[in-house]
Amino acid sequence: MCGIAGLFGFRMQPEDLRVLLRQMIEAVGHRGPDGEGFHLDGPAGLAHARLSILDLAAGAQPMCNEDGTVWVTFNGEIFNYVELRDELLARGHRFRTQSDTEVIVHLYEDHGVDCARYLNGDFAFGIWDSRKQELALVRDRMGVRPLFYSHCGQGIAFGSEIKALLQVPGVAAEPDPIALDQIFTFWFPLTPRTPFKGIKELPPAHVLVANLAGDVRIRRYWTLSYPETNDDGFPRVGNPAALEEELYDLFCDATRIRLRSDVPVGAYLSGGFDSSVTTSAIKHMQVGRLRSFSVTFEAEEFDESAFQQEMVDALGTEHASVLCRGSDIAALFPRVIRHAERPVLRSAPAPMMMLSALVREQGFKVVLTGEGADEVFAGYDLFKEAKLRRFCARQPQSRMRPQLLRRLYPYLPALQGQSQRYLEAFFATGDSLDPLHSHMPRFRTTSGAKVFFSGDLKSALAGYDALDDLRSQLPAEFARWHPLSQAQYLETTYLLPSYILSSQGDRMAMANAVEGRFPFLDHRLVEFGARIPAKLRVRALEEKYILRRSLKGLLPDAIANRPKQPYRAPDGHSFVGPRAPGYVAEHLSDGAVNSAGYFEPKAVGRLLAKAQRSPQLGARDHMAFLGVLSTQMWHRQFVAAGGSADFTSSSQKLTQSQDFIDAVTVT
Repeated sequence: MCGIAGLFGFRMQPEDLRVLLRQMIEAVGHRGPDGEGFHLDGPAGLAHARLSILDLAAGAQPMCNEDGTVWVTFNGEIFNYVELRDELLARGHRFRTQSDTEVIVHLYEDHGVDCARYLNGDFAFGIWDSRKQELALVRDRMGVRPLFYSHCGQGIAFGSEIKALLQVPGVAAEPDPIALDQIFTFWFPLTPRTPFKGIKELPPAHVLVANLAGDVRIRRYWTLSYPETNDDGFPRVGNPAALEEELYDLFCDATRIRLRSDVPVGAYLSGGFDSSVTTSAIKHMQVGRLRSFSVTFEAEEFDESAFQQEMVDALGTEHASVLCRGSDIAALFPRVIRHAERPVLRSAPAPMMMLSALVREQGFKVVLTGEGADEVFAGYDLFKEAKLRRFCARQPQSRMRPQLLRRLYPYLPALQGQSQRYLEAFFATGDSLDPLHSHMPRFRTTSGAKVFFSGDLKSALAGYDALDDLRSQLPAEFARWHPLSQAQYLETTYLLPSYILSSQGDRMAMANAVEGRFPFLDHRLVEFGARIPAKLRVRALEEKYILRRSLKGLLPDAIANRPKQPYRAPDGHSFVGPRAPGYVAEHLSDGAVNSAGYFEPKAVGRLLAKAQRSPQLGARDHMAFLGVLSTQMWHRQFVAAGGSADFTSSSQKLTQSQDFIDAVTVT
């Protein structure tokens, strides 16, 4: 894991180019504190901040091929580099290092940007090809590693984080109202959009190629797909045991290659099924005592320490944990926003930042986690909820309906205490033909926070509908997939890379120079999971049915049979009360809210007063409070240097017209 940055096509003197590259890479220096490197060649400049994990002595970057015509700056890991290196040696390539980075340049020599198809890993890299005078940017299939770029007047600037791009003259921290609307709908902007106009995110599984003529081409090299509803996916569906065995073997191999490292590897251990099977698999493969790490909570509602300790006792790991209090979340929140580079509607990233700090303090740089299992193998309650909502739509008079609704979200006492009429309204079946049917309750709840938008922001959004925007991006075959596959696609393609792996994942870990690795996001396992019949992914209301059957032998019964409890953290009430940080009143004052321009000051004042007098806010109010607060903080940290957010000065309204589509798509 590292930080990368680069420039292409800028008409600058070499010494000025080097100064700018240094400024860019220093802005993301927290990602790679072990060293810096630069390469300048005519119109191209590459920079690298290194977190040394493989070939500690000789793996410095940027790195080149044998004759110095191909250079790469690379963030991430190529887990199958051993096998690829052997193949490349057999084809006559010469290696100077034992690093996975050098595999990329030699693979590029043979396959060009199609080299991405051969890589099993989490990666974002920039390649300068001096022969073709082209720059290529490449991002991994699942979007584990971030990559941003700006196509400004002189050329292209790119980097691991937006902070690097904001060092470039001509790249401004100007807020994008459409992105804010999307964040207040989905929790994230839809790629390639970011919260800043003119700064884009390369989507997962895409490559960008630019030349000196100004041509920029972006294309997808891998697609997540599911069988059609009349296709069970596997020819041997009648033998689930064979699927379970293949799944077990794939998971073990995905874990095995993610243990490749020249530094010690630890594990996150939450106490849930996914992290527990990952930790158990590591324990069976790794010689010596395994280090495990977890976060615990002062509030019992969120704490899983008893289950964590059960796994520690069963596996004999050397364990360390960090206790997270509401005051800790509030204290960390400004740093969370600085690293997330966007508003957030949940506090969950803050404990993850605390956890990565613990890992780093203990002398570790690499951890394996169970992230991705819920998306790939249908573990979230949302999938069961969508199934029940479809049942209720088909059987509106069913006597099972009241009991079934109460089986959802048992870990949310406030929801469980509601009346049957409230539950039926909350889980309203809606239009079952809507491609977003599975997620509409979530989107409705989140979008409720838009009532706090200012009149100017609402005017700038006139004619725009975030839900229609998302519907327009779905693949043509989406309508032919099983409803469960549709729901999983939305989670895996959108929420996973754009929130779970970014705001809550990469940014919080790399703030402390810690690399997370995710066996469940091995693309072989993802493709396998997509082809498993829906009835084996969720059986009745048992989530991750085939995954649990396949891997339960790795766990004690209490963990193997434990109901799903998703990771959550205390939200709005962490920021109010006697220990409330002073910045809350400062950021939410009438003057600050009015100056920034995103929200109506009086409405925000009422929300703050409600949070101060009520220890239990509803889900919408929690998200609204954090969304407003984090937007104000984001504005202060990034936008304010360039002035307030003036949405009324633009002569063009952003709509869903072809002009709008052209404006956000580089062709």
